[in-house]
Amino acid sequence: MAVSLVKLRILYMMRILLERTDDRHPMSAADIGKALGEYGMSADRKTVYSDIETLNESGMDILQAKGTNGGYYIGSREFELPELKLLVDAVQASKFISRKKSEELIRKLENLASIHDARQLQRNVFIYNRPKTGNETIYYNVDQIHAAILRNKQIRYKYAEWTVKKKLKPKKGGVFYTVSPWALTWDDANYYLIAYDDAADCIKHYRVDKMQDTDVLEKNRIGKERFQDFDLAEFGKKTFSMYGGRDEEVTLVCENDIVGVILDRFGKEVTIVPVDEKHFRVRVLAAVSPQFFGWVAGIGDKMHIGAPEHVKEAYREYLLHILEGYG
Repeated sequence: MAVSLVKLRILYMMRILLERTDDRHPMSAADIGKALGEYGMSADRKTVYSDIETLNESGMDILQAKGTNGGYYIGSREFELPELKLLVDAVQASKFISRKKSEELIRKLENLASIHDARQLQRNVFIYNRPKTGNETIYYNVDQIHAAILRNKQIRYKYAEWTVKKKLKPKKGGVFYTVSPWALTWDDANYYLIAYDDAADCIKHYRVDKMQDTDVLEKNRIGKERFQDFDLAEFGKKTFSMYGGRDEEVTLVCENDIVGVILDRFGKEVTIVPVDEKHFRVRVLAAVSPQFFGWVAGIGDKMHIGAPEHVKEAYREYLLHILEGYG
């Protein structure tokens, strides 16, 4: 019985140190003894010192601050505060995570910090200013997709689209899509499945939050040869807002002050060729689509498509079609 109490006391001490201490909030041996009393445990200073030594030997990083307000505190944690802030910001920014789930995940992340640092993570107000999905099935979908990839199996699901009544409605009358899942990726704050579609004999992508009734099939995946040299990062660079299109080598002529826009979009590996003192030329691989044209138009007169001619003409028609809507 005495051995069990000792083990229990050490576990409570570990909880106290993890929850209540950091380098700005150490606890003296007396403070730790009082905190143990909240759990019905008793410990004098000598016992506290001995238990701290045991926890250090087990791998915990418990440091001691000297001085008047000194004491013991957790030195390093599995996640440092800046890392937790990054994770919280990612959860808040993710449209594919519902508001309810965002709040749950942030509370769990707060438990990885001391109660003092957790206050810095409590910035949930930002969640309410960002669009969030209401589809809670995304977590089930992600789990099913990971299971299928791990087991090398195909999946089937219904794919939905939004109606004007803000409801998700299955496309094509609710028929099942059957694909071979190969990757999951995050783009523009949405989660996408990258899969091989045997019927169309091509790689496709689908919004995970729009998938319904997802099941893992017992049929093995196909399309492996298509993914032998597949580069997910390159796929993201050439695909605008994850809309498909034919891949084209496109030459863009840009003003020098938007070189950062090009590097952010296509990476630093692209070759920048000076045209004159104010302009440069760059050749990129892009999935030519209305979304690509919309991106070019958004840059304005600081960029224009230099080649090939049929892409220039398609862009011109895209702009004229928009203008027609304004009389």
